[in-house]
Amino acid sequence: MTAVQLLAESGDERDALPVLMSAPLRPGCDRAHISRYGDPVWDLAPGVFRDNARRCHVTVHFGGIKDPSIADALRQILHARLNVDLPGHRSRLEPAGVRGEANRTLRFFDFVKAQLGRFDLARVDQTLVDRYAGSLRLAGLRPVAAAALLRIVFDLHELQHHLPTARLSFEPWPGRSPFSVAGAKHIAGENRTPRIPEAIMTPLLSWSLRYVTCHAGDILAARAELDRLEASRNRLIAAEEGLDPAVRRLRQRQRLLDYVTSLRQHGRGIPIWTTAHNGATRTDPQTGAVTPPINYHLIHLHAGINAQAEPAMHLGLATGAPDLIAAAIAELGTEIGGMDTPISADPDTGLPWRTRFDAKVLPLEEVMLQSAAYIVCAFLSGMRDSEIQAMRRGCLSITKAEDGTILRHRIKSTAYKGKRGGGEETEWVTIAPVAEAIDVLERLSARAGQARGTTTLWPVLTLRANTKTHVSAEIVRQLNRFRDHLNDQFGSAQAPVIPAGPDGRPWRLTTRQFRRTIAWHIANRPFGTIAGMIQYKHASVAAFEGYAGSSRSGFRGEIEAQRALGQIDDILVYFDERQSGARLGGPAANRVGVVLDTAAHELAPLPAMIADRPRLRTMLGSLARTLHVGPLADCFFDPATALCLNRSSEPGASGPMISMCEPVRCPNACIAERHRPAWQRGADEARLLLREKRLPEPQRVTLQAEVARIQRVLEQIAPGTATPHNGMAGEEEEAGLRVTD
Repeated sequence: MTAVQLLAESGDERDALPVLMSAPLRPGCDRAHISRYGDPVWDLAPGVFRDNARRCHVTVHFGGIKDPSIADALRQILHARLNVDLPGHRSRLEPAGVRGEANRTLRFFDFVKAQLGRFDLARVDQTLVDRYAGSLRLAGLRPVAAAALLRIVFDLHELQHHLPTARLSFEPWPGRSPFSVAGAKHIAGENRTPRIPEAIMTPLLSWSLRYVTCHAGDILAARAELDRLEASRNRLIAAEEGLDPAVRRLRQRQRLLDYVTSLRQHGRGIPIWTTAHNGATRTDPQTGAVTPPINYHLIHLHAGINAQAEPAMHLGLATGAPDLIAAAIAELGTEIGGMDTPISADPDTGLPWRTRFDAKVLPLEEVMLQSAAYIVCAFLSGMRDSEIQAMRRGCLSITKAEDGTILRHRIKSTAYKGKRGGGEETEWVTIAPVAEAIDVLERLSARAGQARGTTTLWPVLTLRANTKTHVSAEIVRQLNRFRDHLNDQFGSAQAPVIPAGPDGRPWRLTTRQFRRTIAWHIANRPFGTIAGMIQYKHASVAAFEGYAGSSRSGFRGEIEAQRALGQIDDILVYFDERQSGARLGGPAANRVGVVLDTAAHELAPLPAMIADRPRLRTMLGSLARTLHVGPLADCFFDPATALCLNRSSEPGASGPMISMCEPVRCPNACIAERHRPAWQRGADEARLLLREKRLPEPQRVTLQAEVARIQRVLEQIAPGTATPHNGMAGEEEEAGLRVTD
C-alpha cells in the first residue's frame, strides 16, 4: 500500500499512522510508541542513531503553524520524504534531517501564501516558482544554498503519486536540476567546507596537544581532589548528624583552625576565587586592592560544612569566624583558587601554566580539555564528527610486537556515511597523540558517564539534572569557546594565541573543517609546519592504512582531491607573485616561467589579481599537476629528469622523493623566497657546530664548505622576491641553477 493509499484512510486511521513506517529504530524503542501522523509534535529521535544529532533537529512542531492547510501539506511531504525512495530522484530522508527539511519546505509554502493571498498548491504555476527562484537570488543566498531551497519545488512534483493533495500539477523547469536553476556551478566531488588556515591550525593543534599531554594531568588530579574533599565533607556531616548545633559549631570551628594551621605550615594563603562572580568582590583592608571574594566553598569543604543545604552554618555568618579568617588573611595573605593540586610548569616559560584550581574554574578547564581532545582526534585521525562522537569506553586497542613495541593503535567506532539506520562498526588505525587523547577522554568522561549510565566518551560533563547527556552538536560551541579561552588565558588583544581569520574576525571552527584540513596537509605539506609537530609520517600511513584504505571511509579519495586543489592553489600563488615582479630561480625556472608568462599574456589586459581565475586554473592545470611543494625547493616533477629517482631503490615511483631532493642540480627544482628559512636554519646549525673546538678537522672543512654553499644560495634569494639574484657564479651556476626574469 502506497503512502497515498494509507493517507487516504479516514482521519482517525490516518492520524494513527506511524511517522517512521519502516526506518530502523534504536535498540529498546518500540514502534508502537513512536510519533504518529496526527501528533502535534513529531519526535524522530528513536530513528536517529548518531550521537552527534541535536534534539531540535529531529523534532517538528506543527502547533506553531497558524495556517491549517500549510500544516497539512507539511505533514504530507515530510511523511513521504521519510518513507518513500524514488530511484533517480531522492532517497528517503534521514530522520536526523527532518527539521531542516521542514524549515526549507515552510519557506516555500509561506512564499506561496504571500503571493496568492492564501495557501493553495493547485494554483501554483511556472511563473510563481520562477518568482520564488528570483527571490532567493535577491536575498543574496549563495547558489548552493538556493539550490537546497529549490529542491522542495521538484519534490512536490516528483512525489505527486505519494501525496494526497500537496502536489504540483506541472513539472517545474523541465530537464533542469535545482543547481542549474539556482545558477550553481557545481563541481562533482568538490568539498566546499573551508580549510582552516595554517596560521590558525598550527597554534590550535599545538595548544590542543599541550592540553592533552601537559595540562590533562593537573585537570584530572584537581577533579580527584575535589571529589575527595566532597566525600570527606559528606562523611563528616553524616557522622555529626543529630548532634547539638552548638557541638557541631565547635567541631567545625576546630577543623577551620586546623585548616589555617596547615596553610601556615605550607606557606599558603587563605583561598579566594579565581574570578569574581555574581558581581561580588573583596577589598583588601591593608592594600585596598579589589580582588575576587573569599573562597568559602573550599573553606567549608575542609571544615565539613554544606552551606547550600544548611545556610545557617555558613562561616561568613557565624559569630567569630569572619574575624578569625580576617586575622588569617592579615597573617598569611590570600591565594587564588586555593586547591592543593600542584600546577605543572609551562614548557615554554617554565612557570605554572595557570593559578591553582577552584570549584568554578575546574569545570571550565574540563570542558576545554574535552574540546582539545576532540581537536586532536578530529585533526589527526581524519574521522568524521559522527564517527568521533560514536566512540565509547574501550574503543582503543593496541597491537604490540614481541618485544613490546607498539605497532598499531586502533579505534573501533561506527561509520554512518552512506549507511542507513545504525551505521556500521568500523576500525581506524591512528597514531600515538590520538591514542593519548582517547586515554584522557576515558578518564575525563568516567564521572559523568557513571552518573548517567552511559559509556560514551563525549558526555556533557556538567551533572545538572536539566542538561542533556551527550555533547552532540554542542561541540561546535565548545570548540569556539576553546579558541577564545586560549586567547583570554594565554594571549592578549595585541598578540592572540589563535590569530584572527582573513576577514579580521575570529575564525569560526566547525567539525567538518578538520577532516578537510588534514587531508590537504597530508597531500600538499608533508614537510610543513604542522608535520613537524606530530608523528607525521605515521599519521599519513595510519590514515591510508586504517581510514583511507577502507572503502567505507572515502578518505583516500578526499586526500587525492585535496592534492589536486592544493596544487592548483600553489601554482596560482606562483602566478600572482610573478605578476607582482617576483623572479624564479633554480634549474626549472625557465620552463615554469614560460608557462606562467604565456598564461599572463593570453589573459591580458586583465590585472593578475582579477584575472579570469577559472580560466587561469584550466590553463595552468597541467603544470599544477606536476607541482610538489618541498622544504628546500618546489619540484615540478618530470620522472624522465628527476635526479631523486636515480637515487631511489623504489622502482616505478609515481612522484618525487622529496627527502632525496638536490635543489641546486635537479632540472625539476625551483627555489623561491619562501624556502629561505629552511636554508637559513641549515646555515645556522652548521655554524653552531663549527663553534665546537674538538670538532675533527675533516668534518670542520666539510661544514665550512656547506656553509659557503648555503650562503651563496641565500645571497641569491633576493629578499621580498621569489628568486635568487642574477649574476650567479660558482658551483650553483655550473650545476644549472639560474635566474629567469
